Amino acid sequence: MYYLGVDVGSVSTDIVLLDNNLNVVDKLYLRTKGKPINAIQQGFKILKEKYDDEQIKAVGTTGSGRQIASSILGADAVKNEITAHACAALAIDNDVRTILEIGGQDSKIIILKDGVAIDFAMNNVCAAGTGSFLDRQAERLGIPIEEFGDYALKSTTPLRIAGRCAVFAESDMIHKQQLGYNEPDIINGLCEALVRNYLNDIGKGKEICPKIFFQGGVAANKGMKASFEKALGCEVYIPEHYNVMGAIGAAIIAKETVDKTGATNFRGFDIADSSFISTSFECEGCSNRCEVVRIEDDSIIIGCFGDRCGKWTNTINENITKGA
Repeated sequence: MYYLGVDVGSVSTDIVLLDNNLNVVDKLYLRTKGKPINAIQQGFKILKEKYDDEQIKAVGTTGSGRQIASSILGADAVKNEITAHACAALAIDNDVRTILEIGGQDSKIIILKDGVAIDFAMNNVCAAGTGSFLDRQAERLGIPIEEFGDYALKSTTPLRIAGRCAVFAESDMIHKQQLGYNEPDIINGLCEALVRNYLNDIGKGKEICPKIFFQGGVAANKGMKASFEKALGCEVYIPEHYNVMGAIGAAIIAKETVDKTGATNFRGFDIADSSFISTSFECEGCSNRCEVVRIEDDSIIIGCFGDRCGKWTNTINENITKGA
């Protein structure tokens, strides 16, 4: 008996399976590459070799592509990233008060009180400090991203680098290189700059209290963890499955949902071999003229997205519920 969670983001698509005790028994980290449907099918081809449909008791989706994933998979629960990350963290430690989450393209902070998310903030405009930005800097310096944090910890004199903007940060790094500063001091300075930017922007006005969890792919960077601890003056904890916490939260929420409803809507692992077709059209029903995306599986419409009023989305959901 397993519970499936899928987190479809702009950079990665994460899939996890939890057992009845909410332990992670399997997890996949896949590159989305702008094709969320393909990423999901790629993951399901792997899972199909190891699990049967009957073993999946609930399915939950989250992330920016959660609606598309929900239609394809037959999800029992669809939740935003804030709720999913908070749920996963609290399942590990109910004393968590703050979640620092930095993914491939965006960053967020979640404030918890008495086991409930009471405040949050997100930054998905500037890429400074996100995984994609750090990947680019590691590549430019010729350093494997897995070793980026280790370099930062070797620093003896971190430099003051501009971190308010990805463009300025990169320009400042290049300038420091041209002046002859060593890589560990430059990288450590970058980590501290990005943490300052995070706390002054996303964390502005937030009461950041221990216990603090650091989640998302960037949590693997030891330099970022050390810089957060230096800036906050307390220990920052990284959960074991830090890079798939959104998917874990989605699976937990799905389990809770099916515990109440008694049955799952899961469409099965065979969707790995389905030929999904994505088309778009402009709705002329009102002056909004929404651009609607339509997903079809074997000429059957399984999902519509993009309509502001819910005209298409609700109609498709009702038909699916009725078995049409």
